[in-house]
Amino acid sequence: MSSANSANFDAIVVGSGITGGWVAKELCERGHKVLVIERGRHLDHPSQEYTDGQAPWELEYRGLVPDYLAENDRYEMFRRKRHIYRNEHRQFFVDDAEYPYSYPKDRPFMWTRGYQLGGRSITWARQCYRWSQQDFDANRKDGHGVPWPIGYDDLAQWYDRVEGFAGVSGNSDGLDSVPDGNFIKPWAMSCAEEFVAANLRKTRPDRRMIIGRCANLTEPTEAATAVGRGVCQARARCSSGCAYGAYFSSLSATLPAARKTGNLSVETDQIVQSLIYDETSGKVSGVRTIGAKDKRQQTFTGKMVFLNAGSLNSVHILLNSRSERYPNGLANSSDKLGRYIMDHFGGAGASGDVPGFDDRYAFGRRPVGIYVPNYRHEQKEDADFLRGFGFQGSAQQRTSDRPKENAKGIGNAFWQGGRQGANWRMTLFMYGEMLPYAENRATLHASKTDQFGIPLLHIDCEGRQNEKKMRSQGSKDAVDILTAGGCENIREIAPDPDAFIMLGERTHEMGGACMGEDPKASVVNGWCQSHDIPNLFISDGAVMSSCGTQNPSLTYMALSARAAHYAADLLQEGAI
Repeated sequence: MSSANSANFDAIVVGSGITGGWVAKELCERGHKVLVIERGRHLDHPSQEYTDGQAPWELEYRGLVPDYLAENDRYEMFRRKRHIYRNEHRQFFVDDAEYPYSYPKDRPFMWTRGYQLGGRSITWARQCYRWSQQDFDANRKDGHGVPWPIGYDDLAQWYDRVEGFAGVSGNSDGLDSVPDGNFIKPWAMSCAEEFVAANLRKTRPDRRMIIGRCANLTEPTEAATAVGRGVCQARARCSSGCAYGAYFSSLSATLPAARKTGNLSVETDQIVQSLIYDETSGKVSGVRTIGAKDKRQQTFTGKMVFLNAGSLNSVHILLNSRSERYPNGLANSSDKLGRYIMDHFGGAGASGDVPGFDDRYAFGRRPVGIYVPNYRHEQKEDADFLRGFGFQGSAQQRTSDRPKENAKGIGNAFWQGGRQGANWRMTLFMYGEMLPYAENRATLHASKTDQFGIPLLHIDCEGRQNEKKMRSQGSKDAVDILTAGGCENIREIAPDPDAFIMLGERTHEMGGACMGEDPKASVVNGWCQSHDIPNLFISDGAVMSSCGTQNPSLTYMALSARAAHYAADLLQEGAI
């Protein structure tokens, strides 16, 4: 076979993460020659960079984040979320000082990126919830954002396909807000969670608490075994990389499946600067890249291009792909490219003691918590906001369940006499749905460029009054749920009602190339195909026209699998 930069591929897929892997797998399995381009370094699976097999004393800084890494505009997610991110995960995340971006000083945005083969599929939280029809109807119903051109029925079979290959654990809960799926054996609730969930079924049946659904293998499946994945060991070391391949990632699952076909080529350390657009044919013919290590410029050509670089990176590439016909960014005749940037937001919740289980303990470290799906779409009697929210959390044995300072006594008397409350405490964190605002947008910085000469992406995005009202209600609802669930000593997590809502902290950034029926109001159609350029597809989070309340990755994957099959049909018909 000829070298990659001189070969003409059936498809070029930009990005190797959770959506790029799916596009590559589906196209390769349909018999098409596919080139995946990743701007980050090559990783094998399992990788020497995985630290899931190391003890804390074997890790630099015992795995903790040293202060200097969270200073001087480096690793903003370490500075803001040290309770989640650790130094042992650092190799899978981008140093903001090396790859800067821009935002207004009074409206910060936390953009968490992972530049390596596999992208952020190596570090995602693996929560998998289907959207419901009410989520697809929301924009059309309340008039905010661009109406979705598709509905739940359009995605149902693709949810089935994605869940079956990825291995998604869950119960059949019979809830319209999060439709049941093609599940493997669920993880079990703890005794304390069962207690709260059972009480809610009696006292507030409208607010269901279920075990979370996640892409960690609870049992072997044929599809997982075929690519060498193993069963989850419940070690809670997922963000360190998993040598077992027990959680779904493109590195352990979709890319190996694509490679087995013999149709996959991969180029790493290649930063896509822009797409190559032919003014005469009205199509794209490939991509221009800059070597991440040597800054050497190359071109790669193909019959069609899929952008799966991550929502904001895909938008960034299109904005920088200016031409005579599209001076404000490729495929941007609608002037909607870069608009409607969204993210879930939090800042509200509550915690409370769960009584009666002081003699119980947990075994293992389950990779998923509980979930309270959105009920606010239908419950508006006490709400002065649009859309809704859900809650995620868990009941944990208290790590602070130790004697108080200066406690008196010896042995058991010392321990029991100084205890600080019940053995189990449940915490709920709100995940709110922000409205799509055209003013929340990403643009090219007017003067600043990165080390490769590419204009920085400037992100101007914030939560507004609707989101602030929702956040205030969310903390009250969390207290109500824990009260109805039988918890005690409840503490509300309630910020200042007027406090700024920073976006990006949930790492669910989406929008910027929204999907819609009207070419004048959207960027792609219902098949993730550009309205302007027939052989250009975008199927990552950029195409989301609203953000729902559910973790979005399962929907991204279903959209990508569906778009890849549609594109394969067009290729076979000679339409592109």
